[in-house]
This record gives sequence, structure tokens and C-alpha cells, in this order.
Amino acid sequence: MIKELKKYEGFEQGPIRPPSEAESLLLRLTRNCPWNFCTFCTVYKGTKFSLRSVNHIKKDIDIVSRYLSKIQKNPNSIDKIRNSVPYDELSAFQSAYHWFFSGMESIFLQDANSLIMKPEDFIEILKYIKKSFPMVKRITSYARSHTISRIKDEDIEKFSKYGLNRVHIGLESGSDKVLKFVKKGATQEIHIKAGKKIKKAGIELSEYFMPGLGGMNYSKENALETAYTLNQINPDFIRLRTFSVLRVTKLFGEWQGGDFKKCDENSVVEEIKLFIQNLDGITSILKSDHMLNLFQDLEGKFPEDKEKMINYLDTFLDMDEETQMIYKVGRRMGYFTSIYDMEEEIYLREKIKNYCTKNSINPENVEKFLAHAMRGFI
Repeated sequence: MIKELKKYEGFEQGPIRPPSEAESLLLRLTRNCPWNFCTFCTVYKGTKFSLRSVNHIKKDIDIVSRYLSKIQKNPNSIDKIRNSVPYDELSAFQSAYHWFFSGMESIFLQDANSLIMKPEDFIEILKYIKKSFPMVKRITSYARSHTISRIKDEDIEKFSKYGLNRVHIGLESGSDKVLKFVKKGATQEIHIKAGKKIKKAGIELSEYFMPGLGGMNYSKENALETAYTLNQINPDFIRLRTFSVLRVTKLFGEWQGGDFKKCDENSVVEEIKLFIQNLDGITSILKSDHMLNLFQDLEGKFPEDKEKMINYLDTFLDMDEETQMIYKVGRRMGYFTSIYDMEEEIYLREKIKNYCTKNSINPENVEKFLAHAMRGFI
């Protein structure tokens, strides 16, 4: 682990955050990912992990707080304030501006695994955030299961006490075979242990499942073992992140070489259906809030909405091949977010049908088009 020793070089933000944190103030506690071996991931590759110092993080908070105070006092003079901002503080001003007009309710701690900091340092930052921004209602972070599983329960309880009230974990899969295959650096046992520790501390938990990650060989295993894992944890949120093979990943080479058999769109839908069917005894909310997912409106609370979600998937699976193709192409081109869009937007359905005809896209070759379109989202 690399600890920052150099002088403060200004306000920083990392490259990613969960879609659900779109209105959050982003504060960078660590840089990049301490693991960084996952064969499906493109983020942070070619970078080194490092911890930012507590003092540098506090300086970031101070700069945002300073601009936030100016904006609050003069909300009708934004251009005047912006014109007075030094170039090296523009990103801090923009963060304060965005957060002010988003309601100033939530803060997301970056990068991939903020909880890897020493507990006393992490708690000091949490206290400073609450002191600087007493209005904040939610403080959130990404974390790795492997890291959480090694933190003392009393320290996680302190995290909760001092303001951390949601954690996002990239579970990806609950299958040991899949986790080993993609070099996730975790096991089913570690995922369950970490999830239970977060829940025990009273912190909201979002677990991310990646349908299709095991390919055709492990599709059933991926669904069943992930469902089993989440049944043991009962997270607050289960978030779907459909797997896409990206060019700069190790899995892309394995796919091109024939060693990895990628799931087609229908196989992914079948996998999600099997996954939902086997979620039992939980009160989680399932969300499909990402552009890579075939359906962005597939969501519901367990157990009451379970059958509704299964019926939604069956509605798609019962469509004829041409209708499925039109929806998939329309979705990947950004026209549809729901299967019901085709009923409400008849002209778009015809437009996409004509596009498919013009470009010789048919049910037999549509997967090639879809694979290319999905890579364009990243």
C-alpha cells in the first residue's frame, strides 16, 4: 500500500461513482484500486493505488466548503463567483455548484475502496465531513468484501456512528468458480462475511451482481450461487450490472480466442430470471439502474414484487424473435429503456425495424451488432 507523502496539489476527484450517487459530492480519499486484478474491469488499469493523507482530504473539504458558502450567500451571482475562481480550483467550485443545486444531501467517498484506510483516519474524515457539512444526510463509499471482512466489528460500528450510512460492494458473483475465473480476489464465504458485518453495523448495503460474468459455461452456477449468497446477506439493494466484454480486458482476449463463451442477450435474461426465482427470505430492493442492462425498469422489492419481476422477464422471453430483436437494437441505440416503450412509441419501433432491414440485421446476426453497441457505452 502506498501512502501519499508529496505536498498538496489541489482538489481531486476519481473517475467513477455509482449511478445512484449522481447528486452526491465526490470526495477522494484513496486513488485507484488496491486489488486491480479483475479480468473483466478496465478502470484503474495501469495505475498505482495510494492513500491520500488526512490533511489533504481535509483541504479538499475546506475548499468545497468555502465555495459552497459563497454560493449559498449569493445564489444569483454564480457567474461572478465563477469568474473569480483560480484555474486550479475550478473543479472544486464545480463540485460545490453541482452539490448545492442537487440539494446537498449525500457525499460519496472515492475511489474503489475507501474503507482500506486506517480506521482512525477514516473516522477522522467522517467527523470532519459532519462538522463541515452538518446538513448531509448520507455518506457512502465503495468497498471490497476482502477489506471489510478484516475490519473489526467495533470499527465498522464506529463508521456507522460517525456518519457512514451506505456501502457499495462489487459482489459481481457469489460463485467461487466464477470469482476465481475472473480473479475477483474474494470468495463466497468472504462476500457473506463482509455483507453481514455491514448489515450488523446498521449501514445500508448495495451489492452488485453481474449477470453473464461466468459466460455460458457458468451461467446457471452464476445465478444460483449468487442468489444463495445474497439470501444469506439480505442487502438493502441488489443492483444489476450486465457483463460486457471490453477490448482492453483479459476476458476480451479469451473471448476472441474461443476460451470464453459469452452469453447472448437472451441467455442473460434467462440467467437473471433464474437468479430472481431463487432469491428467497430477503427484503432487498432490486434495481436495474445501469445503461448496460437490457431493461432499466426491472425493479421491485422482495418478496412482494418477485412474481411481477419474473413476469416482466417472461413477457420479453415470450416475444417472437423479430420483436425481441427490435427491442434489443432499440435499447442498445438508446431509444428504449423498457419493453413497454415499443407499445407507447410505435413510430420508434418502425424506425428501428427499418434500420435493421437497411443494415441487414436479423435475429441470426443481431448479437454481433449488440456486442459492438455495448462496448460503445463504456
